[in-house]
Amino acid sequence: MKFPFVLAENREFDVVGFGTNAVDFLIQVPKYPPFNSKIELSAYTRLAGGEVATTMVGISRLGLETAYVGRFGSDREGDFGLQTLLDEKVNVTFAEKISGAKTQIAFIVIDERNGERTVIWHRDELLAYDEEDAPLKTAALGKVLHFTPHDTRACLQMVRRAKSEKTIVSVDIDNVFDGINELLPQVDVLISSAEFPEKIVGIKDKKESLREIKTRFGCAVVGMTIGEKGSLVLCENEFIETSGFRVPNGCKDTTGAGDAFRVGFLYGLLSDESIETAAQMANAVAALKCRELGARTALPNRSELLNFLSE
Repeated sequence: MKFPFVLAENREFDVVGFGTNAVDFLIQVPKYPPFNSKIELSAYTRLAGGEVATTMVGISRLGLETAYVGRFGSDREGDFGLQTLLDEKVNVTFAEKISGAKTQIAFIVIDERNGERTVIWHRDELLAYDEEDAPLKTAALGKVLHFTPHDTRACLQMVRRAKSEKTIVSVDIDNVFDGINELLPQVDVLISSAEFPEKIVGIKDKKESLREIKTRFGCAVVGMTIGEKGSLVLCENEFIETSGFRVPNGCKDTTGAGDAFRVGFLYGLLSDESIETAAQMANAVAALKCRELGARTALPNRSELLNFLSE
């Protein structure tokens, strides 16, 4: 099945990302500790992350043009996070450093037995966008606007501008925010965590919950990631179920696997692939990401992705 979209031409970027960046402190432990206990860590490291920033890095590695729009703090973590995007050839012309703010951070505890993680995070309120300061001039610079809805009122202004200029709107969402019922009808591609559909529509059955989201909000493509089992996508009343891939040499870390899925899915859309192929690419990128520690470390380049799929 083909995507029900026509990509805009003559845009400066393939994808513009608006939303979160973060610096992750990853802590590996032999097993996740029970409450009120102690455990010796195996290793720890500092790496860049954040949903939207990571997705822009992944799409850039696959050879497309990306820009990141978001805010960093005026601290060492901000310098570090911004430099990682520059190193990955992500355009940061529209990124900001906010004086006196602290960059979003996350402490991520990873169980070495299976790579599953627990995330403890904090975002400084000074990093938030208000409705009045939404960077509207960036909303339609790409063929796709991809965002996280943390600053919902600003996001609503961004997606309205994008839609008015025939830009495809994609959301990365895993929780219910104030104003979400007003925002979601503006979204073309909604890929969520497995838990989100039940949160928003109150239906436990996966297919029925996606069908209700599509009926209620009108998103053209609605889907969810289902971990190692793969993904489920609904378009034009047809469900596309795609199995996950085995992680080469075993899963080291699931941090950012959902972001990696969106990398592959948007790459498939922008490469004029079918939805089925885009979902396969998305599951493949997610599996390859899990080879190493961190959200971005093992995101593949185009040759790695195509070779993995051919095998």
